[in-house]
This record gives sequence, structure tokens and C-alpha cells, in this order.
Amino acid sequence: MTSFYLILLTIVFYLIATGLIAKRLRDAAHQQKKNKIVIIGAIGILLHGIILSDQIITPAGFNLSLFNTMSASILIISLLSLTAFSFRPLELLLMIILPVSASTFLLAWMFPATHLLPLDSPAGLRIHVFISIVAYSLMALATLHAVFLSIQNRHLHNHQTGGIVKLLPPLQEMEKLLFEIIFVGFIFLSLALGSGFIFLENLFEQHLVHKTILSILAWLLFASLLLGHWIMGWRGRTAVRWTIGGFICLMLAYIGSKVVLEFIIS
Repeated sequence: MTSFYLILLTIVFYLIATGLIAKRLRDAAHQQKKNKIVIIGAIGILLHGIILSDQIITPAGFNLSLFNTMSASILIISLLSLTAFSFRPLELLLMIILPVSASTFLLAWMFPATHLLPLDSPAGLRIHVFISIVAYSLMALATLHAVFLSIQNRHLHNHQTGGIVKLLPPLQEMEKLLFEIIFVGFIFLSLALGSGFIFLENLFEQHLVHKTILSILAWLLFASLLLGHWIMGWRGRTAVRWTIGGFICLMLAYIGSKVVLEFIIS
């Protein structure tokens, strides 16, 4: 059993990093150095990963409950965001993600539900699960980024260059980063679907058919968005709408199916 004090320490590191980012945004003249924020945030992420691995890897199998899966996803999102923050001005994005990571991490500890994947399950199935979580995490990050892009677009369209716009990278850089995230996420989503068809024999059985169809629909939406961007130059509001639409399908497929299986059917 993980020590409560270690859990508390993880949350404290997350909150300290968040506070330093807020101070950096508020006091432009005396900005906190990025290195300090990255180190403290990285310690929180490392502790989060250690504790989460203890919650997921059990003697009975891999516990892939709803909150454990959400905690794993937000852990990946936090790691990617902190890495990107090292090279780009993404303070606002990280300031939202780190407290969410702390909250989701705490929920996973407070509500220890069980949804086991046997330890002796085929390696292909475990690979499929891992790739699926990474794909979902990347698309969730892309969607959050798209929301900020939408807000930035609206402010600039209304000739409002202060406030939140000053805290975000230039619009062109925001759009470039959005499509970079979507492209990498699309690769993992394609691998997740491909590995599912290869290693799972019951993708279209009653309890999984909706998850399979929604995942394929999400893949089609993100594929159309990338093609539209490369061929027809889709960007701005169009990119935001397609990103959010694709993620809604993924959210219903992954989280929706877990809610049904863990809280309604069980």
C-alpha cells in the first residue's frame, strides 16, 4: 500500500510547480526560471508514475480501472506538456494541466476500483492497451490545445491583444504545435486500432462494438482533418471543430465504455 505521505508529497510538488508558473505569468519583470519549474514539476511527475505503477501492477493483474486509466493519461499529458514547456512558452497550458493531474491522481487513490487485466495476458494485448492510452492522452492534449487556440483566435478576431493572448505563443506557432500533436496522436491511434484488430478477436462483440465503431469514427475524423490541413490548408476554427469532434468520439469510446463496464453492468 502506498504511503499517504508520499501521495501528499506528490500533490505538493504539483502545486508548487503550478504556483511558480502563476508567479512567472504575473511578474514579468522577475520571472521564475524555467529550470526550477521543470525540475519541481518533473519530481511530481516521477512520484506520480511510481505511485501509479504500484496501483496498476498488482499480484492479481494489471488494474486498469477508470480512475487508474485517467491518471495514467494525465500523467502522460503532464510529461509531454512539461517537456514542451522547456522549449516553448506554454505556461498557461501547464498551469491548468498540473492541478488536474494532481486531482486525477488523488481520485485514483481515493476510489480504488478494480478492472483487472491478467498478468499472463498476451503481450500483444498489453501493447494494445499501452498504445491506446498514449493515443488517447495525445488527442486529449491536442483538444485542450485546440480550446486555447479557439480562445486566442476569437480574441485576435475582436482585436483584443491583451489578457490571455499575451500569455500564449503566437497564433502560427499554436497552430503548428496543434497539428504536430495531432499527427503524432494519429500515428498512435492508428497503431492502437491496428493492434486491436490483430490481437483482439472480439472487437465487434456486443460489449465492445460501440467502442470499436467510435474509435474508427475518431480515426476517420482525425485523418480527414490532417488531409484537409495538408491539401486544403484547413486551420483555425475548422481545425478546432474537427479536433474536438474526434476527441468526443474517443472519449465516448474509451471512458464511456469503462463507465458502462465498471459502474453500470458490474
